[in-house]
Amino acid sequence: MGSLPQSSSAYDLSFYTNSSSEESSVNPKDLRVLFESQQKYLNYFFQNLDLSQTLTFTQTLLNSKGTIFFSGVGKSGFVSQKISQTLVSLGIRSSFLSPTDALHGDIGILSGSDILVLFSKSGNTEELMKLVPCAKAKGAYLISVTSYQGNLLSAVCDFNVHLPLERELCPFDLAPVTSTAIQMVFGDTVAIALMSAKNLSRDEYAANHPAGRIGKSLIFKVKDVMKKQEELPLCKENDMIMDQLVELTSKGCGCLLVIDDEHHLVGTFTDGDLRRTLKASGEGIFKLTVGQMCNRNPRIIDPEAMAVEAMQKMESPPSPVQFLPVVNHQNVVIGIITLHGLVSAGL
Repeated sequence: MGSLPQSSSAYDLSFYTNSSSEESSVNPKDLRVLFESQQKYLNYFFQNLDLSQTLTFTQTLLNSKGTIFFSGVGKSGFVSQKISQTLVSLGIRSSFLSPTDALHGDIGILSGSDILVLFSKSGNTEELMKLVPCAKAKGAYLISVTSYQGNLLSAVCDFNVHLPLERELCPFDLAPVTSTAIQMVFGDTVAIALMSAKNLSRDEYAANHPAGRIGKSLIFKVKDVMKKQEELPLCKENDMIMDQLVELTSKGCGCLLVIDDEHHLVGTFTDGDLRRTLKASGEGIFKLTVGQMCNRNPRIIDPEAMAVEAMQKMESPPSPVQFLPVVNHQNVVIGIITLHGLVSAGL
């Protein structure tokens, strides 16, 4: 990991023990020391992690023929749930098994083809120790992920992964803040390793995220969110500017798409162009055609392009625009995509 600028402050408990008679505040120097300390503890994990253990663990998950279950108690339980959800989002069969609920019927979901991964900092968690013989009776393969050497879980599971922990950031070395951080880093990194090993494509990933910005940015194409047919603000290049004011303002695009008789794009004329023309020409605007004042080299986009690409194109230099004409390979206008439309679609 990179390094933070050095601070001269010592790491002590004064950060946590403000007098009740004083107004509470955060000392910026102490805060920096905390981040530097956490960085040091995370570096200890990275420098001492047994990659051969990690490789065996990852390969075991990759070869699983059943469901990969994760379990843990307290903060380790929350981490287990998150890692399981990450695997599910990658198309890997996974679920969280509550150790308490498992002992009251939920263990019925386990089978001999499943893997059960038990996260525990100490490796001596009572609830997990009670779960082990029941899970073994179901024939599941058990893996413990712990940070203390010589713990009980590692002795009774089929395989153990040791996550090196120097100490917790907590001044009392009690609150699980560093241990949960390394659990999360470990689990999510293994998840991405599985993603790579399975050659998960961008389209497959998108199929697992149909809602929200992630899925929409990977799934939606320009043709899915563009305006078309009667929604298009169209005019011919020989049309008088003043005769097209209703078309310019009524379609909600802030522009006119100037086309020829074959529907080819000639250019664009925006409400900004109208203001500039009126300022420059005054009453002469009544004699001007759209074709005389339109932009004949506008940015355009293909209907098969990704919608997120359209947004990037709108925002690109030299200046942002609010819309893009959508044309096919023959330069025929088939739609228009607007920034407002992209935002409304959740992009």
